[in-house]
Amino acid sequence: MKRLLSILTGTLLTATLQAQSPDYTIWFDQPNSLENRAIWLKASGSGYNPDKEWESTSLPLGNGSLGANVMGSISAERITLNEKTLWKGGPNTSGGADYYWNVNKQSAPVLKEIRQAFTDGDQKKAALLTRKNFNGVAEYEENAENPFRFGAFTTMGEVYVETGLSEVGMSNYRRALSLDKALATVSFNKNGVGYQRDYFISYPDSVIVLKFAADKPGMQNLIFSYCPNSEATGQIKADGNNGLLYTAKLNNNNMHFALRIQATHKGGTLAVKDGKIMATGADEVVFLITGDTDYMMNFDPDFADVNTYVGKDPEQTTLAMMQQAAAKSYDELYQRHEQDYTALFGRVKLQLNPNAPMTLQFPAVTDLPTYQRLARYRKGQPDYQLEELYYQFGRYLLIASSRPGNMPANLQGMWHNNLDGPWRVDYHNNINVQMNYWPACSTNLDECVLPFIDFIRTLVKPGEKTAQAYFGARGWTASISANIFGFTAPLSSEDMSWNFSPVAGPWLATHVWEYYDYTRDKKFLKEIGYDLIKSSANFAVDYLWHRPDGSYTAAPSTSPEHGPVDQGATFSHAVVREILLDAIDASKVLGVDAKARKEWQHVLDNLVPYKVGRYGQLMEWSVDIDDPKDEHRHVNHLFGLHPGHTLSPITTPELAEAAKVVLEHRGDGATGWSMGWKLNQWARLQDGNHAYKLYGNLLKNGTLDNLWDTHPPFQIDGNFGGTAGITEMLLQSHMGFIQFLPALPDAWKDGSVSGLRAKGNFEVEISWQDGQLKEATILSNAGEPCNVRYGDKTLTFKTSKGKSYKVVVENGKLKTKN
Repeated sequence: MKRLLSILTGTLLTATLQAQSPDYTIWFDQPNSLENRAIWLKASGSGYNPDKEWESTSLPLGNGSLGANVMGSISAERITLNEKTLWKGGPNTSGGADYYWNVNKQSAPVLKEIRQAFTDGDQKKAALLTRKNFNGVAEYEENAENPFRFGAFTTMGEVYVETGLSEVGMSNYRRALSLDKALATVSFNKNGVGYQRDYFISYPDSVIVLKFAADKPGMQNLIFSYCPNSEATGQIKADGNNGLLYTAKLNNNNMHFALRIQATHKGGTLAVKDGKIMATGADEVVFLITGDTDYMMNFDPDFADVNTYVGKDPEQTTLAMMQQAAAKSYDELYQRHEQDYTALFGRVKLQLNPNAPMTLQFPAVTDLPTYQRLARYRKGQPDYQLEELYYQFGRYLLIASSRPGNMPANLQGMWHNNLDGPWRVDYHNNINVQMNYWPACSTNLDECVLPFIDFIRTLVKPGEKTAQAYFGARGWTASISANIFGFTAPLSSEDMSWNFSPVAGPWLATHVWEYYDYTRDKKFLKEIGYDLIKSSANFAVDYLWHRPDGSYTAAPSTSPEHGPVDQGATFSHAVVREILLDAIDASKVLGVDAKARKEWQHVLDNLVPYKVGRYGQLMEWSVDIDDPKDEHRHVNHLFGLHPGHTLSPITTPELAEAAKVVLEHRGDGATGWSMGWKLNQWARLQDGNHAYKLYGNLLKNGTLDNLWDTHPPFQIDGNFGGTAGITEMLLQSHMGFIQFLPALPDAWKDGSVSGLRAKGNFEVEISWQDGQLKEATILSNAGEPCNVRYGDKTLTFKTSKGKSYKVVVENGKLKTKN
């Protein structure tokens, strides 16, 4: 009877916990070791990450500039540090400015010969000419050239706080990351004492804050030390009687950076000696950490100046940050941090089956560490709150890694623990950096897009040189890989399957229109956005081959990371369609460039159309060579379905069916980010159950224990793709109307979501019951007409700025209801 009672109690508790407002926390019940600290001193800095604990069980914190990973060891806390602009490479290496910038080949004259080869049916010659002429000069591997000019994102080192404690006799260990508060904690009991560590990184105060406390006085006996990046030359010294200052420069490019630490304590004593801070017998110790580099973002770089990206002295900027932060108490710092963060994170709330018991086992699943919940989920046990947690984790990561005033999120967001890393931890322009921003506007985080817009602006002037050198084209473009120093050229590899992507720039530029379309910020479009879009559209026009029959095609072109050099890859055409449509719409909004608009429309009207192949599939290339057994991770030719908007089951049903065939051929597996992309595409096909299957596969097979996405190795874009995909399942607005629950799966029988954004600057709240729309509320932030759709039901109504409208289904029709 006691056994049955415990089971029933667990069931009731589970149902109760799920029905309550969720507490979004990722947590572990075991400490990490210190085995892989300063991994760069033990192993090669390149390739896959050898520190699996850091990759799978650390907790990431960030404010868009400073990043940290909490490891939570007992005898010594280990925290890895990053500043997002600490990069090797650029014009300030010993090679000088010309060595850095002179990396484009002057290959535009070869285009005529390549296109003639296509006309003659000589595919081999066209491919050979492309391979030999449309690569660049700069290497992608550091050991392949000296000095290394492309560079890599690199670690800012690690800090350790030795505690004098061991794991012997330890109990009740918990290492947790609260997504609701952007606060990491480590707590445990030891010899009758409860120890607590709190960590956060403040955006308003530009500081990392660490607090060590206990429930008994005098228990803090701590030694704080710093392990620097070994590819830098620097020195550490005392900074007053309670702090340290580390100043250094990277050996590769002389980038200066500084790290400043200050400690305060209650009770006991504090001393600074031999580059360490020592607290003895203290009740509580708080460490403040500021870090910065001398990097300066530059939209108009001087190609002759080695210092064109060099700005303020980081020793002075970190001093100013520290003085402002140190003037506030811990509670004031935390209050300002929480207020700033929750103003963003709290905008969107999601509940999936809020009243459904998640398990018949006790303890309730929410009482289990996250990795155990994930293990259960992999075995098929439902955990709808875990699905919510993953969704909100994507939003958390974007807030943490992309705030105004710094660079955008990179391949790992902003978290890195080595000298070098996979793909240089760079900005990959053939889907990865774009995927990072798929959920930004739709999940009400448009402020987080601004670093991405600034990044695009840094590429324009160098990208004009690349566009002219390779295609004799107006405007600007970029290639597959970029850094923080305006790098737009292709790399040296002759493997065109990945190193040739002329429409990388136009793809980036589509995000500029996307930002406007969501915000309807006409001032932004006029002053910043339109020139980026227009010049990218002009590049697209000039890049295309205007064939004798009057058609336009992308020759040469590729389907990124897959297949041959082609005379009309579907991916390239889809991107061109998107940027031309964006430019046309933008020019209409501003009432400018009627002549250019006419040219864009002419090219659009004569662009080679989508083609359906012998298997009923949307063809990837200009010839029907698709293999139905090919399960390649990239699905580039479905760009028009997602993230574009030129394919849809509503507007182009036959082409949408052909896109479905492609997804069926490619399968439901692949890398983490690939499953994230397919999730979005199935959602756009409005197949909720298949989209949910992809979401389940992403969680089961593409997610690490700390919920980071894995390629493998760790790569953050899949997190953002997953969050975007769930949003697409619940709300779509890319086709000119707001569609409620377009891909709701059977598994999510009941639920609600609030705070989502739709294009036109609408904010949307939706609730559903038994798989059917219960009601929706639309807040109009721009006062524009609103078109809505639910299933085959449609409704159009005028709106006033600042007013909300409730939409329900009555008598089989959509109606507004006050």
